[in-house]
Amino acid sequence: MSNERLRSALLARGMTVQSLAEAIAVNPKTVERWITQGKVPYRRHQYATAAALKVDVTTLWDDGRTVDSATDLTKAEIAAVYSHRHTVPSHLWRELYGRAERNLDVLVYSGLFLSEDPLFLDLVKAKVGAGAQVRILLGDPGCAAVRQRGIDEGHQIMDGKIRNALMLYRPLMRSHPDIDFRLHDSTLYNSIYRADDEMLVNPHVYGIGAYMAPVLHLRRLPGGGLFDTYAESIEHTWQSARPVTEQDIVTTTGVTSHGTH
Repeated sequence: MSNERLRSALLARGMTVQSLAEAIAVNPKTVERWITQGKVPYRRHQYATAAALKVDVTTLWDDGRTVDSATDLTKAEIAAVYSHRHTVPSHLWRELYGRAERNLDVLVYSGLFLSEDPLFLDLVKAKVGAGAQVRILLGDPGCAAVRQRGIDEGHQIMDGKIRNALMLYRPLMRSHPDIDFRLHDSTLYNSIYRADDEMLVNPHVYGIGAYMAPVLHLRRLPGGGLFDTYAESIEHTWQSARPVTEQDIVTTTGVTSHGTH
């Protein structure tokens, strides 16, 4: 038996089988079977589909397997897990930020790999031009937390990486003052990359660079809680951060992006 409720919700949202499949990271043939054959997805895919279509999950499936517990919702918020940041598909960073319409946040120490990417810089300009709020939070290169993170990674050059990132962002700061840059002195336990109701969370692990640490791809679901926990961390850090000054931007040579935050 076909699932006409899912078909109707898809049409009402103006989405296709292909676009829904891309949004929830499944094969289009799988979505097609949910519609034409009435196959019931795994619970996490039920919640992800409902979130993408902006409907209640019980509107699409009432097979008795849909459970509204906080535990199930939290699990469903985890779209993917990568063992190392360097194994995250390179296109995912741009695709995630490319989907942002309201919020584009970067919370890192240096995030040098993003500041070195001209396509990311162009994307940021386009997003703020379309009305999105863009906030980029870097570590204060002179603070104790930055020095300690460098020691923890075994190189003690985290401040130089941050100054390199600031130097690369300088043209963007001058040409697009509506892009918000701030420096924080927080002890970061995670680097967080947020685009509306999606984010990549890169936990910091003692003794290794962030590029070797895991990454969680999260999608917000009403009642889930996991996404909101990390989103609140961004807000708390932003509130206590300070604006970037010209003195913060100094040239540092001999710094590469390998293992950056």
